[in-house]
Amino acid sequence: MRKFNVALCQMKVIDNKLENLLKAKNMIENFIKSQATKPDLVILPEYFNCPVGQNYTQIYAEEESNSETLELLSSLAKQHKINIVGGSIPIKADEKYYNTCYCFNREGQVRARHRKVHLFDIDIPGKITYKESATLSAGTNYTVFETDFAKIGIGICYDIRFGEYAQVLKKHYDIDMLVYPAAFNTVTGPMHWELLHRARALDNNVFLAICSPARNVENPDGYQCYGYSTVVDPYARILATTGYEEDIVFSEIDLELTKEIGERIPTWKQKRGDMYEILKRI
Repeated sequence: MRKFNVALCQMKVIDNKLENLLKAKNMIENFIKSQATKPDLVILPEYFNCPVGQNYTQIYAEEESNSETLELLSSLAKQHKINIVGGSIPIKADEKYYNTCYCFNREGQVRARHRKVHLFDIDIPGKITYKESATLSAGTNYTVFETDFAKIGIGICYDIRFGEYAQVLKKHYDIDMLVYPAAFNTVTGPMHWELLHRARALDNNVFLAICSPARNVENPDGYQCYGYSTVVDPYARILATTGYEEDIVFSEIDLELTKEIGERIPTWKQKRGDMYEILKRI
């Protein structure tokens, strides 16, 4: 299958895990009921079962072997015969905490697990200071989710700023698509959100989907997510997007386009060794 449909669930997240899980379930099921064509892939945002914030990590962290969040996602995938990229949730393992994404196939089985590799440690004076590494440990693996229709590279939020991560996924795993659950904020979002996801798609001749939580304007003192969940094609064209409120972003993906671009602009067929030899002599 070269064509498939993807749905990005931009949901508002509050300080109540059960309500967040119910919101995710209802948004997915209501969308499926409303569509003549069911999505093959559903993507949830980063931190979809709890708010973004260092204070929430240990409060909401679950263990992989005893997780009501993972049980729900498995049930939804199996019941509706869909693949799910389960955003991200805080997971406790070996006395450490990880920002983790789980991917489920149509049978409800976990087929990939990504621990966020690049932790969000930034300081923009007068605007935002955030140190994710104060509570979380970093993952160390490249992650690929193999479905019945595509090979998908998985990253989480800040991973998208590191182009070499996506390049390795393309070069060594031959992915068709990149997916990033992400919770950019209202400072970094306007600066780089669109630029980064369009650049990663263009650089690697892949489709890309980036899914954010909706902005919680009712809680102005909390972390304000940027929103604007988006799907782009390998030409860096925006196929579907939204604003900062709750919404479902829906798009068809046609993988024939990557083949077409590869033949017309064959950057990934060039001999990389030649470039490196030239650079060595400079």
